[in-house]
Amino acid sequence: MSQSESTAITPPSSEVASTEYFAQRQLKQGSVGWLLLIGLGVAYVISGDFAGWNYGIAQGGWGGMFVATILVAIMYLCLCLSMSEMATMLPTAGGGYSFARVAFGSLGGYLTGTAILIEYAIAPAAIAVFIGSYCESLFGMNGWQVYLACYLLFMAIHLKGAGEALKLMFAITLIAVMALLVFIIAMLPHFQLQNLFDIAAGTQTGASLFLPHGYMGIWAAVPFAIWFFLAVEGVPLAAEEAKDPAKSLPRGLIGSMLILTCFALLVLFLSAGAVGASTMQNAAAPLVEGLAIVYGQNSWVTSFVNFVGLAGLIASFFSIIYAYSRQMFALSRAGYLPRVLSLTNKNKAPYLAIIVPGIIGFLLSLSKEGDMLILIAVFGATISYVLMMAAHLKLRLSKANLHRPYKTPGGILTSSIALVFALLAVLAGFLVNPKVWLIAAAIYALFIAYFMLYSRHHLVSGTPEEEFAKVQSSQQELK
Repeated sequence: MSQSESTAITPPSSEVASTEYFAQRQLKQGSVGWLLLIGLGVAYVISGDFAGWNYGIAQGGWGGMFVATILVAIMYLCLCLSMSEMATMLPTAGGGYSFARVAFGSLGGYLTGTAILIEYAIAPAAIAVFIGSYCESLFGMNGWQVYLACYLLFMAIHLKGAGEALKLMFAITLIAVMALLVFIIAMLPHFQLQNLFDIAAGTQTGASLFLPHGYMGIWAAVPFAIWFFLAVEGVPLAAEEAKDPAKSLPRGLIGSMLILTCFALLVLFLSAGAVGASTMQNAAAPLVEGLAIVYGQNSWVTSFVNFVGLAGLIASFFSIIYAYSRQMFALSRAGYLPRVLSLTNKNKAPYLAIIVPGIIGFLLSLSKEGDMLILIAVFGATISYVLMMAAHLKLRLSKANLHRPYKTPGGILTSSIALVFALLAVLAGFLVNPKVWLIAAAIYALFIAYFMLYSRHHLVSGTPEEEFAKVQSSQQELK
């Protein structure tokens, strides 16, 4: 192993941890099968079908949102195919952070991991705002009490352990899927093609009834099209708790992605096609408001989707708590964040990694700015996608002989497509709202400053990512 490569793997300042250190930081292995992983992937994202996506119509019209959704779906499919390969190579709780750690060393791992953490910590806050909108429509109540109840209840369930939490999440997700199916069946007879294009064309370049805000509207709609799929890449975070990761992780990622794409397109077509794109673009609870226009506010189908639709929002809220806790657990265990955050309880749940981001998310939800919170979460997500796809390229080119239980179809072409789309998506957030984008960038800069000034001098030796990198580098040297 070369001196430079050794330094990238184990910084000179890293500390060798004791057996007791890792014994206090163990997850429950073998508790999650491939079916639960598909459920986890769908659960992460399904709230995006119930609220938030429709702000993309306001940015690009229905046509702009449709084109953006197709492009984003291609990006995510390429992303998931690439991540499936890396997840089977390195099945640890760090997910994308672990891949970048092996490819680029400690700084690359940290940059990726903290970008993912921004995404996962902020997304539940946005979902809590949407849960409040659905509760207001159903019960006439909204506000901090709703947000606090969500955080307290679902953090408590996660503290009971991964197996129990994910099984309950799977049941909630099935209920949410039922609500979407009822919505699709109910709206199908009322679909009219002209309703998709009822926003008047503006004066921008390329403006038409299909693209009322011109070509730039497609780009501006991208962050909200991402909301249809945001966090599906979190499936590998369950790697250390998965049964047979080499088979179950690709099945979970690809299976959930195909299901989510079908739902995204059906919701996009039928909601606007039944009541008009202009009605959908600023709706707080778009599915419920659409059904109320067609069937009446007090109809059984409106009430059913409103009530059961809460399950979709809850499923994503519930599952992303799992995602942010595992990401924080992995970063803390390696010393990038305060190590106390990776301690686990008697149920092998990282309790502080569940609670601390929950407190931050609750405080952010009090802003009630769901669209702003989406943009911050998308900022973190797209930065991480760029770094993860760069990691795939690096590992393919520099470590071509590594054992890969699953290989990405298309190889580096697939990850290159995802990389280019992710770069454009990063810029799209700035196009929509430069102020919010800069706020997100400032949060990211604070994380980077913490690493440069403190944590890079206090990293932990012996984490799964580091041990994997050492073994693979030794094998490469022998070859």
